[in-house]
Amino acid sequence: MEPGEGSPQQTRQVLLFFVFLGGSLVCSETWRYSVAEETEIGSFVGNVVKDIGLDVEDLAAQGARVIFDDYKSYLQLDQQTGNLLLNEKLDREALCDLTEPCILHFQVLLENPLQFFRAELLVKDINDHTPTFLDKDILLKISESTATGTSFQMDSAQDLDVGKNGVQNYTLSPSPYFHLKLQDSEEGRKYPELLLDQTLDREKEPELRLTLTALDGGSPPRSGTTNVRVLVLDINDNAPEFERPTYEVLVPENSPLDSLVVKVSATDLDAGINGELSYSFSHVSRDIRNTFEIHPVSGEVRLKALLDFELIQSYTINIQAIDGGGLSGKSAILVSVVDVNDNPPEIVITSLNSPIQENSSSDIVVAVFSLRDQDSGDNGRMVCSIQDDLPFLLKPTFKNFYTLVTEGPLDRESQAEYNITISVSDLGTPRRHTQHNLTVRVADVNDNAPAFSQPAYTLRVRENNSPALHIGTVRATDADAGANAQLTYSLLPPSDPHLPLASLVAINPDTGQLFALRALDYEALRAFDFQVRAADRGAPALSSQARVRVLVADANDHAPVVLYPPPNASAPCTELLPRAAEPGYLLAKVVAVDGDAGQNAWLSYRLLQATEPGLFGVGAHSGEVRTARPLSERDAPRQRLLLLVRDHGEPPLSASVPLHVLLVDGFSQPHLPPPEAPGRAPGAGADEPLTVALVGALACVSALLVGALLALAAGRLCRRGGAASAGGCAGPAEGGVPGQLLDVGGTGTLAHGYRYEVCLAGGTGTSEFKFLKSLASNHQDVNDVEENSNFVNGFGFN
Repeated sequence: MEPGEGSPQQTRQVLLFFVFLGGSLVCSETWRYSVAEETEIGSFVGNVVKDIGLDVEDLAAQGARVIFDDYKSYLQLDQQTGNLLLNEKLDREALCDLTEPCILHFQVLLENPLQFFRAELLVKDINDHTPTFLDKDILLKISESTATGTSFQMDSAQDLDVGKNGVQNYTLSPSPYFHLKLQDSEEGRKYPELLLDQTLDREKEPELRLTLTALDGGSPPRSGTTNVRVLVLDINDNAPEFERPTYEVLVPENSPLDSLVVKVSATDLDAGINGELSYSFSHVSRDIRNTFEIHPVSGEVRLKALLDFELIQSYTINIQAIDGGGLSGKSAILVSVVDVNDNPPEIVITSLNSPIQENSSSDIVVAVFSLRDQDSGDNGRMVCSIQDDLPFLLKPTFKNFYTLVTEGPLDRESQAEYNITISVSDLGTPRRHTQHNLTVRVADVNDNAPAFSQPAYTLRVRENNSPALHIGTVRATDADAGANAQLTYSLLPPSDPHLPLASLVAINPDTGQLFALRALDYEALRAFDFQVRAADRGAPALSSQARVRVLVADANDHAPVVLYPPPNASAPCTELLPRAAEPGYLLAKVVAVDGDAGQNAWLSYRLLQATEPGLFGVGAHSGEVRTARPLSERDAPRQRLLLLVRDHGEPPLSASVPLHVLLVDGFSQPHLPPPEAPGRAPGAGADEPLTVALVGALACVSALLVGALLALAAGRLCRRGGAASAGGCAGPAEGGVPGQLLDVGGTGTLAHGYRYEVCLAGGTGTSEFKFLKSLASNHQDVNDVEENSNFVNGFGFN
């Protein structure tokens, strides 16, 4: 889209045309140096240190360099001495042709801080070319009637040198008929003319041969010669005349070969051969002969080579028309080359600073570059821009130089790399465009702490694990890069000084994997917490923390333990059963515990064997052994029962309980009917006196009774009824010994003994136990025990 058309331009543009900046960025003084052409490479030209006013040590630090306008490396700057040395042999003729003086413009650029110093290099001419005539033989046809004093133009010699080294003089071999006269051309050069000194006589001498010598002003001088052949003709008294003294034409530089430039025309009043004309160029340069040609008959001037406005903008072509008698007429063609937009803009990157450290301040120089368009006028005016959505700015500096700077601090985590397209278009018709792509990377700084995937982790694994078991992984990420994003994990000291964390858990410092160092025991340690730290390897390092909670899952590693009847009694207990007992008579209550938790500690009871099948039953959850039918005389007086206590773990673990029963006559004792006994009214028996503490214990000998009471944690079992509620439940007997339960540490006993008052609740018609209170003030409170449903249920209590 052209500027001013449609919507506003989307890119920032900077117009490159006559850009000059003040201040200290560009030195107003221009340094001048000179060197003779063909001087050897490495020759000393000058020293810039004294001109800049810097120390030699500062040249390298400030990134000094030499940049010529045509981007050629004619000179090199020795940053150790500040000397300017020739980088190549210079050919003045190739650089400047005939232009004098031959001056090459360049700049000395300091990058840090950015400064420009203007300079010129004068290339001095040496006499390294010999004068040369384009034609080795010159033919002159002169009528014998030609009056003395008539002059005849001669082609001048060409010498690529300039000044005094160019052609300075011509000499002619001795002749009585001619002498040589030098004329000055409009370009300031000399060209020779022959002047007739005496009348020619064709009959005496029809042909004359002369030698024309051209000499330059060098020391020693160089010379070149050409042969001049003079044919004496009959009288021709009219010279040709051109219709115009000067032809002015405009030729576009993109004109194709053989294009018609102009058609010239001359007339001659003579007749016959004396009126026949031939067109040709007159004392023109080699460039003109190589670029143009003229048809000798038609006078059409056409292109032999392509024009280039950027090299030559105009030509002056001297032409002549010679008739058959040797007379000539003169004219000139002034060719002006018209510029077309045939050169795209050029972008030359002088320096590129990448990567740029993130969080840096604004106006950091990213790149220095220059623009050039060899066209002229609007064709050479340029507009420069970059994408509009980038955090960079273009700033014109000196002449055609630009700097690309940061607009503000960069953030590598938002964008680590920028692809910048420098777009340049000229204002010609049609426009020509050039683009150059730069990649600028953003260097990372350690400005991001590691971040865990979650603030807290909860890990579950079963007890009795194998050592070095992988129990979980904590993960953190760091938005930085390189060492700033390389993380190391570590465990922080626990807040609880008694927690042996170093012997429980280890962490892989590279992966964050957590490992159990030894087998965990749920019964000893059900859960523990610790902190994990993730630190990067930046300087300084940044870190963050996450909490890890490890919950130890219970495994079914404890079998049920029977407390009553005592499994290790020296003599088995014998339960006494009256033959008059009714169905539902409570014979005994099996009490067992399990050191596990959850369903691993849920116990169930069942009868495996019995002397009289169907005589007894056992409560699946209460462990109560009751009569299932009335006794008869046929029932054996001695009965043996085998009960099984099993937990609900996977796989289940169990213990067997043997029970001996003796049937007796004449023994009367009220039975405790089960809650579901038919005919029992709600609340019945609430005022019954307490008659038994534990029915099965009456049949035990005194030693076993003591053992049973010890197994029940030194408690007294009592029936809680209406009258007994006021004082029927008493504490343990004097001198009672605390019960010993399983130790989860594997020693066989708990670390502490516990004493409780245990009562048999009978007011509601049930036969279940209830813990009332702890009798040891220095141990765990009974509330804690009641809250542990696993412990209570382990005894078969609800």
